[in-house]
Amino acid sequence: MSSWNPQPAGLQEILSTIHESTDMNVTVQRNITQKLNSFTRVPDYIAYLAHILSAMPQEEERIRTIAGYLLKNNARLILNSSPDVAQYVKAAVLNAFDDGSVMIRNAAGQDIVSFLGVLEPRNWPECLSQLVNMLDLSDLDKQEAAFNVLEKACEDYPRKLDVEIRGARPLDFMIPKFLALADHPSSKMRSHAVACLSYFVPVNCQSLFVHIDAFIACLFRRASDDDPSVRRHVCQALVLLLAARPEKLMPEMDHVAEYMLYSTKDKNENVALEACEFWLTFAEDVELATFLQPLLARVAPVLLDCMIYGEDDLLWLEGDTEDAEVPDKESDIKPRHYGGKSHNYERDANGDATEAPKNRIGAYGEETIDSDDDEDYLDDDDYMDEMSTEWNLRKCAAAALDVLAVRFSGDLLNVLLAPLKDKLWSNDWLQRESGILALGAMAEGCIEAIEPHLPTLVPYLINTLNDSKPLVRSITCWTLGRYASWTTQPISAEHKQKYFIPTMEGLLRMVLDNNKRVQEAGCSAFATLEEDAGMELAPYLEPVLRNLVFAFDKYQHKNMLILYDAVGTLADAVGRELSNPTYVEILMPPLTNRWAKLKDDDVDLIPLLECLASVTIAMGHAFLPYAPPVFERCCSIIHTSLLQYQQFQQNPELDEPDKSFLVVALDLLSGLTQGLGMALEVLISQSQPNLLSLLTVCLKHPQAPVRQSAYALVGDMAMGCFSILRPFMPAIMSELILQLDPEPKVEFVSASNNAAWSVGEVALRYGRGKLIVLLDDLEFQQWVNPLISRLIPILLHPKAPRSLHENAAVSIGRIGLMHPGLVAPHLPEFAQAWCQALYEIRDNEEKDSAFRGLCTMVQANPAGIAKSLLWFCNSIVRWTQPSPELNNMFQTLLQGFKQHDEAGWAAQVASFPPVIQERLATRYGV
Repeated sequence: MSSWNPQPAGLQEILSTIHESTDMNVTVQRNITQKLNSFTRVPDYIAYLAHILSAMPQEEERIRTIAGYLLKNNARLILNSSPDVAQYVKAAVLNAFDDGSVMIRNAAGQDIVSFLGVLEPRNWPECLSQLVNMLDLSDLDKQEAAFNVLEKACEDYPRKLDVEIRGARPLDFMIPKFLALADHPSSKMRSHAVACLSYFVPVNCQSLFVHIDAFIACLFRRASDDDPSVRRHVCQALVLLLAARPEKLMPEMDHVAEYMLYSTKDKNENVALEACEFWLTFAEDVELATFLQPLLARVAPVLLDCMIYGEDDLLWLEGDTEDAEVPDKESDIKPRHYGGKSHNYERDANGDATEAPKNRIGAYGEETIDSDDDEDYLDDDDYMDEMSTEWNLRKCAAAALDVLAVRFSGDLLNVLLAPLKDKLWSNDWLQRESGILALGAMAEGCIEAIEPHLPTLVPYLINTLNDSKPLVRSITCWTLGRYASWTTQPISAEHKQKYFIPTMEGLLRMVLDNNKRVQEAGCSAFATLEEDAGMELAPYLEPVLRNLVFAFDKYQHKNMLILYDAVGTLADAVGRELSNPTYVEILMPPLTNRWAKLKDDDVDLIPLLECLASVTIAMGHAFLPYAPPVFERCCSIIHTSLLQYQQFQQNPELDEPDKSFLVVALDLLSGLTQGLGMALEVLISQSQPNLLSLLTVCLKHPQAPVRQSAYALVGDMAMGCFSILRPFMPAIMSELILQLDPEPKVEFVSASNNAAWSVGEVALRYGRGKLIVLLDDLEFQQWVNPLISRLIPILLHPKAPRSLHENAAVSIGRIGLMHPGLVAPHLPEFAQAWCQALYEIRDNEEKDSAFRGLCTMVQANPAGIAKSLLWFCNSIVRWTQPSPELNNMFQTLLQGFKQHDEAGWAAQVASFPPVIQERLATRYGV
């Protein structure tokens, strides 16, 4: 027993605070929150909460329950508690779990789940033992309560339960008990049993897998259970088995598939959703494709039927209103995550892919936001509905169809062509809407198979933008966005007239629709069209801009955020075309008007700054008249943010400041630097505090996205206005070198990328256009060895991200170009990895300067490339159009190798793959 006892004064203070917490006044709530947070520093705070929950029956149940929830939220404090306090808390929650009140038992149950997770079952075996023993009680309520706690524990931390305690594995006893309880007369007990068993499948639990056949037999017995909750868990277990142990299901796949098809049509949507997940999981596993192919003709039409809006959805969506003038509720606007830009290279067609396009609008006209949450494991953002983040049957079916399309392409279209036509030309708008959703879902995988039908389908979709139902118009926008890569192709003047221009005009009309959902879908689809069309939009810029600018006066809060994205994407797409004075006059007044209305701490300033960063790069010197207030405000935001962060570091009780303001202000300064270059000199020299001093502080910021954007600005300033940056280089370089890490944490990768890239940009600028190159060389020379000693390990590290390999290689090449004498001796160490990192990168100026550096180093140390000659030659012949200077370097080096030892060269080349031999002979005569 614990000797801990509450002090009356302390107990009274905590109890009074809990009583006050029931007051709904916002100010009171804020004060209460601060007070409760301060209690967490009291060593025995959790013991007081446990005492109120378990030993004060005179208090209202609501007050005791609040104490229980506070206890759950502070469960981690037990790890630092004295043995007395820990002992008291553990005994108290187990005692409360036996209370006469359901509310108290439920609160205690949640506490047990939390404490068992924090302490781990090996350190609280008596709790686990008590819960398992309660499954044998005759009191059904207590049985179910214990099983409910066990289910949550199995779901939250199955691995912590799969351990040996005092020489035995509890699961060796628990799993057979769960299997037996799956046939219990109570449906709740059966449901808990199947659920608990299923949670051990993904963790490869051997205590379960020794009973795998009994488990599968149990699932088949429960498959026709009267209770939908049991059937749902059966479906869930089969999904998990398919992912973890498919070989166990394959012999029974005919029966399993039959059951899952039947369950996907279950009247209970929870059962149908779990069954639908089976097809999504099945489709995602490439190795199971041969088993899924024969089922395609039966599965795909069922999924298609699951994509129709249900009655509940329609009540929830309020789809028919003209609501453009109705202000948004703040709760409608989801938090957005803003990360800085990361410097990556595009690869050629064989090199995996270029950067993915932005996620924007889901299949319901829903904005999708990049998440920086590591646990974002469902990559089905495209099918998430804006009115509810809840994953449902319609979204799951659409996602499954999308994956099936990627997996089976034309085969899927052959199966769905007839039912899809029936839906698209149905008189029932709900059928039409689901058909258009399906058409969009299949776009990525079936594009080649669907392409012959697009001359019919695209005009159909454009015409459907006139539908009276907003839900039909919004899904049509989304689907047109999915086919934008086809409609924007510059195939012919006829293609442009029939498909591109009508799509563009139709989507612009939807941008100005009187329904907010349609506006959102239209604006987002138009942004996708902008990305795909690029310079094809240039001739239409004036009407496009006038439409988008009109939306600034029409849009409510939420859609305004998407409008900023569309304007920024347009600037990225058409580049310098936007510098035409007519276009500047159209676009800048509404942007500066919005800019003037927003305060420095208004979160809506963040997407506007992000938008302006793209606009400034595109407009170039045409932006100069608008630059001073923008520049000054960015400096002010950076200064304020750094001060706020300094205060937070000195007093961690303060809320951590939002880094987004700092990140986007740095990114906008990068945009200004790229657009205006040396024209910024006056503004930078007059800035107070000086921008470069602020930038040096940002390079040390604890948050990686801030450092990421700061290094991007260093690189952009090196390119655009190096003479301004140069006096600050010693301070910058000392931070920069530290940022180069061969195996950065995942969240630091982009900051390391930008640091590695900016090093190369700085290296190139030293010695350019100077009469006294020697002084430059001497200044940069001091950093060459520290940089190389960090960059080479990054290049050679097998676990470093590919993007980091590429940036490190480019910077090594550029440093070698300027200082071959210092870098060339290291060639034998890095030459092969260097060539492997860059041979797939698309031709560009950065790659060109890096290869000129490599060639310069090879000239200085020809022996250094000897063991990597195959990779060197492969990387040379992979070039499509090297610059004349680089091409001459290739020619000189290759001819030199041949002339130095003709027989040796011939022997080496004979061992190369034929394609390399052929290109070397054709291009360079070697």
